[in-house]
Amino acid sequence: MISEAELLAKVPAKLYIGGEWVDGTSGRSIEVHDPATGEVLTTIADASPADGTAALDAAVAASASWAATPSRVRGELLRKAWELLMERADEFALLMTLEMGKPLAEARGEVTYGGEFLRWFGEEAPRIAGRYGPNPEGTGRMIVTQRPVGPCFFITPWNFPLAMATRKIAPALAAGCTVVIKPAELTPLTTLYFVKLLEEVGVPAGVVNVITTSTSGEVSEPIIRDPRLRKLSFTGSTPVGRRLLEQAAQGVLRTSMELGGNAPFIVFEDADLDAAVDAAMLAKFRNIGEACTAANRFLVHADVAEEFTRRITERVAAMRVGRGTEDGVAIGPLIDGKAVGKADALVSDAVARGARVTTGGAPVERAGTFYAPTVLADVAAGSDILREEIFGPVLAIATFTDEADAVRRANDTEYGLVSYVFTRDLARGQRMIDQLETGMMGLNVGVVSNAAAPFGGVKQSGLGREGGLEGIHEYLDTKYTLTPL
Repeated sequence: MISEAELLAKVPAKLYIGGEWVDGTSGRSIEVHDPATGEVLTTIADASPADGTAALDAAVAASASWAATPSRVRGELLRKAWELLMERADEFALLMTLEMGKPLAEARGEVTYGGEFLRWFGEEAPRIAGRYGPNPEGTGRMIVTQRPVGPCFFITPWNFPLAMATRKIAPALAAGCTVVIKPAELTPLTTLYFVKLLEEVGVPAGVVNVITTSTSGEVSEPIIRDPRLRKLSFTGSTPVGRRLLEQAAQGVLRTSMELGGNAPFIVFEDADLDAAVDAAMLAKFRNIGEACTAANRFLVHADVAEEFTRRITERVAAMRVGRGTEDGVAIGPLIDGKAVGKADALVSDAVARGARVTTGGAPVERAGTFYAPTVLADVAAGSDILREEIFGPVLAIATFTDEADAVRRANDTEYGLVSYVFTRDLARGQRMIDQLETGMMGLNVGVVSNAAAPFGGVKQSGLGREGGLEGIHEYLDTKYTLTPL
């Protein structure tokens, strides 16, 4: 196993523009911290707006040649990237644990999940197709073709440093698009190391460019407003997504927005409680609760709420808190002090409104930014924790009395990313598929994400889909040609 110091020494500390690792022109640098200790892991380049423009210049310059590259060649490069990523799985897992905090076991799971986008879209690249046939009038032939959208700009979040990069880069490259990616300031190292991997497998200069910056808005806006950019993809909060959409409107950009979530987890009276508790542990505490797909509101039928609360409390109370590199740790640190403060404020508000803390309920007194895994029972309607995305290891339980009440409460949110439903009644399950206003749903399962499936939400949870057959079409324009007989 590689040491932490040896691994950090392998990660580039510069920007990657036009196939070269270069210093930023801002004269500043970014310190990357370990949230488990607060210590500085390393220092990297801090891009200026001029660096952002240079990265877009490189993507534009490489666009035509990459679009003309045979799809089989593009697909094989993605396949090679997947193979090399699997060889270095332990290194990528450790790097994510160091900069983001998640336990090593979960980080290894992210390597597997993130890698699947490389393999999936490597296979999809040569399957890009159109159609040909007569028009209904019989006067001509219709030819429908697909062509790359063009240069893309990606803004990724801190919570899944590898998967958010591969989920965007892989379909773009498969479709023949070039890329500028800006990873989150808090967790940039994994993306830098991944792009170094792409360089090693032979992705041509300018096809993928990386800029890291502490002034995201200043660097991103000129790129988004540049008329040469044709696609913007963002994963992050809904308020930031709204601002980016306003900027993208000027150039009428193709956009993909994966925004906030407020996922309901509904447990009906006929549910298999063992299965529901197992799934709840995954849906809530995976990635320390710092996931847009994390279950946010546990709506449990009044007849089984007491038993569900007892079982889940027993499981949560046994979870070990610590640095993600330690054996047996289930809950690592939250990303920063603000995240701890938010979780604590939501818990305090719920308690003030009558909720009971059955375990946890406070920050952990140790170095780093830890919050105890928490269960709240009897959470009252109107509590902030039922309206806001928690993004932390806090499981909030409210009760309902009938199916209509459960549906009404589940849909009572501006968000619509994912929902979870537990019932043995297949007809009821089908009704939930039809009635719940979310882009994804887990029926008797606690994890839904898969590279072969379309990931995305409705309402203010976003636009577009990532993954699946739909994912590559986010990076393709459709062209129709009519020819005479």
